[in-house]
Amino acid sequence: MAAVDSRAPATLAPTAPSLAPLPSAWLPSHLDEPPQPPPADTREEQLAQLAAQEKLGHDGKRQRVRARRTVDPYGGIERWKIYKSVRSSHNQELFIRNQPSCLVDLLPPEAYQNFSTSFCSRYAHTSTNKLRCPVNVVTFTPDARRILTGSTSGEFTLWNGLTFNFETILQAHDSAVRALSWSHSGQWLLSADNAGVIKYFQQNMNNLQVFQGHNEAIRDATWAPNDERFATGADDGVIKVWNFERMKEERVLTGHGWDVKCVKWHPTKGLLASGSKDNLTKFWDPRTGNVLSTLHGHKNTIQALAWSPNGHMVATASRDQLVKVFDIRAMKEFVTLRGHKKEVCSVAWHPHHDDVLVSGGSEGSILHWSLPDAHPKETLEFAHDSNVWSLAYHPLGHLLVSASNDHTTRFWSRGRPGTRSKGDRFHLGRERAMEVEMQMGGPPLGSRNDDDDRPSLPGFQHQQRNGGSSGPSGFAGSVPGFTSRPPPPPPGMGMGGPGGGAGGAGGGPMPGMGSGRPPLPPPGMGMGMGGGGPGGPGGGPAGGAIPGFGRGPPMPPMGQGPPPGMGQRAPLPPGFGPPNDFGRGGPGGGGGPPRGYGNGGGGGGGGYGGGGGGRY
Repeated sequence: MAAVDSRAPATLAPTAPSLAPLPSAWLPSHLDEPPQPPPADTREEQLAQLAAQEKLGHDGKRQRVRARRTVDPYGGIERWKIYKSVRSSHNQELFIRNQPSCLVDLLPPEAYQNFSTSFCSRYAHTSTNKLRCPVNVVTFTPDARRILTGSTSGEFTLWNGLTFNFETILQAHDSAVRALSWSHSGQWLLSADNAGVIKYFQQNMNNLQVFQGHNEAIRDATWAPNDERFATGADDGVIKVWNFERMKEERVLTGHGWDVKCVKWHPTKGLLASGSKDNLTKFWDPRTGNVLSTLHGHKNTIQALAWSPNGHMVATASRDQLVKVFDIRAMKEFVTLRGHKKEVCSVAWHPHHDDVLVSGGSEGSILHWSLPDAHPKETLEFAHDSNVWSLAYHPLGHLLVSASNDHTTRFWSRGRPGTRSKGDRFHLGRERAMEVEMQMGGPPLGSRNDDDDRPSLPGFQHQQRNGGSSGPSGFAGSVPGFTSRPPPPPPGMGMGGPGGGAGGAGGGPMPGMGSGRPPLPPPGMGMGMGGGGPGGPGGGPAGGAIPGFGRGPPMPPMGQGPPPGMGQRAPLPPGFGPPNDFGRGGPGGGGGPPRGYGNGGGGGGGGYGGGGGGRY
């Protein structure tokens, strides 16, 4: 037997995996924590808040959350892109039907040659700062997603261009902001104030440069087509041309005899147009500083001026209540627009229609024009409560923004197909709009707040209502066809006539029921519909009886026993009270059907046939 070498390494058996150490015994942790203070009593604080709300007029009820209106053009833009790629001719003219169902087919203003679809006369929203002050100027940001306003407090306010809600506010100037102008590249913002200070801003509202431009209030600022220069006009009566990068003036244009109220650079050429308090409109060469032409068209201060998108026309707004359009190709007046009742404060051209413009007056009105017609096509006589200082179109042309001396910024959109837009308080006035809405049977539109949005079905907002019926739950009369009260029941289905005596008069025949009489019921099972005299047979026509069903045989006189087939009542076990005699009237009392089976009229005779007519 071979010997085993003890020096050979022994084979080790596989070891079991090591186990985690057992947790220590559980001990309550809250015993080591310090005691917690009792909860604070907030009842006094809540009562103080309620008292403060009551002082502000809040009644403690939950305020209704209003759905915010939105003017979204992107659906129409996508449809317009698809249509342009598949249309057969570039000269094909598009139309839209005046029906609510055609709202989904509404395209941008660029798609329509008919200018009537581009008038922004439908009220959309009103925006107001917490610090209420006049709004002097308004403009869209280069991406058209926001609206920038400048006020007399020196603040910039940004509003959302889709939902019109507040986004941010910035204290940009120490005095009233008078001019705002974005460069054509969209990278720089130029602003000027009442103290003659000029500032440069980036798109994120970061202030880059500040310098003194004029000694008096700057009324307007405008960029050159290449963004290398800009021009400013001020109350000191001069126009200055500045180099943007070096922030130095290159030319000083003198020629106006009074304050320069507006100055605009031509969209594509080296040409400046200006309006002044001396009632003159001047055209300048910015390279030499010479006056090229002077127009004597107005009889009072020219407050606003704007070039048409094609650069052929220039519109001027004056305190003489006129808007004049000049053709620079002939250097003469093209048309005079009359319609304002007071001085005209602002003017703006539509971005896609060269013959459409809008103007704002000191009485708060906004008028839409279409050249060469000298009369307004749309009039918002009560758009604002005071001067309309500035107007700006969205680059797509579907939205108009107005800034006013009444501390508000209002948004106006195009009219929608199938809706009535001329019956609101901005067209007719608050009182007249209330009268019109009351005549139509609906709640007074003129009495609602500007931000009020009544829930209603699309397309039925302006349908004539019929008496203010509530209709189904939740519609509050906004669905046509619901009357103010339920219709009366058909003849013969109403309340029975008076019974008693010789029997009440029966109702008329039921519509649709023939005059034939079905077979009589078995003896003793009369219908019990007729009204009978006291103690006598049921006589006279059945009050409320159904024609064609007839009556059973006459009931025998009282005291002669029950009718055939109707024996005496079976005796009740001890302990039970008398039965409830449904429909069994006392002597001379009005019998009626069981509860829930109709309303019996007054009846004379008792018994099973007593009672007048009843509802079927």
